[in-house]
Amino acid sequence: MIDLQKFDVIVIGAGIVGAGVAAELGAGVRAAVLEQEAQPGYHTTGRSAAVFAESYGGETVRALSRASRSFLTSPTAGFTNTTLLTPRGFLFVAREDQLSGLETFADQADMRLTAKRLTLPQAFERMPLLRPEYVAGALLDEGASDIEVHALHQGYLSMLKRNGGKLFCNARANTIQKIGNVWRVSTEAGEFEAPILVNAAGAWAEQVGNMAGVKGIGLQPMRRTAALVDVPASAGMEHWPLTIDIDEEFYFKPDAGRLLISPADETLSEPCDAVPDDMDLAIAVDRIERATTLDIRRMHSSWAGLRSFVSDRTPVAGFASDAPGFFWLAGQGGYGVQTAPALSRFAASQVLGQALPADLIDVGLSPEKLSPARLQNT
Repeated sequence: MIDLQKFDVIVIGAGIVGAGVAAELGAGVRAAVLEQEAQPGYHTTGRSAAVFAESYGGETVRALSRASRSFLTSPTAGFTNTTLLTPRGFLFVAREDQLSGLETFADQADMRLTAKRLTLPQAFERMPLLRPEYVAGALLDEGASDIEVHALHQGYLSMLKRNGGKLFCNARANTIQKIGNVWRVSTEAGEFEAPILVNAAGAWAEQVGNMAGVKGIGLQPMRRTAALVDVPASAGMEHWPLTIDIDEEFYFKPDAGRLLISPADETLSEPCDAVPDDMDLAIAVDRIERATTLDIRRMHSSWAGLRSFVSDRTPVAGFASDAPGFFWLAGQGGYGVQTAPALSRFAASQVLGQALPADLIDVGLSPEKLSPARLQNT
């Protein structure tokens, strides 16, 4: 007979936000984190482009990022000995036919505070690989940084352990039942029971909701591909910004002496261990060669990950209206790592029935903006 373990909260998924919310619940809450893989962060968290930029994503995502900066800059004592942010810069470029989109983006209120327009000579100075005949406009977010994803993730997992929480790997949910006022999750690692179940299962979140008999949120996993390629040695390359097309048709950034490239693809996918597609890699090379002077002959490695979105491309964090105690924490898209500090605190306050922290309110966040109830009218 499999032992039944009882907790206050069960979190399904030990990626960055599952680990984050479980850690932020605090020492007074007995939390169990159930991870289907042999190690946490194997899928999307471990395949992140590892960039923090307050200018990246929609309005609510940008607010979550702004609210995350202070923690990423100065994490709480004992969280990590690693510097989590390293300056990188985020350079948006536009062709002639994309200039109106660049202007609309740049004129948003928060963008006027975050990014600055560059002259074309300034843009070419910051990113010397660009073709002058390709770029007609540029916008720079100087405050963007690289994120030490592993250190951030491990910091949350260590914080969870210090708070008395437990991580269970190889614990894929086989069945989920509501029995009276508690949720029971059966896994190969045992059976777990708690009055609150947090669904932070990433690309599998819709499947977990279906398993629990909860109305779905329309979550759609999408594959994104990336590769590392050689570039000619260039002085100051390590300080080049991440360069991204304003319509997100490609991006590239320095990575350990090479260049990380992506076609910024979003191909619908079933939840899976994503692998790169040769066509997507060819598209990445073509787009970046047209925008730059690069002649890409070799890829050292390539990979793919799944970014999961709901219809409005804004994360979902709130209790399901049709299933008491079932909390959705999903749909972070490609912004899960950079928004993890704020989203984890936001979700923890909602799970615990506490007031939203003042700094989250100050950036314009509210339960209504992230609630799954908003999706019923879309």
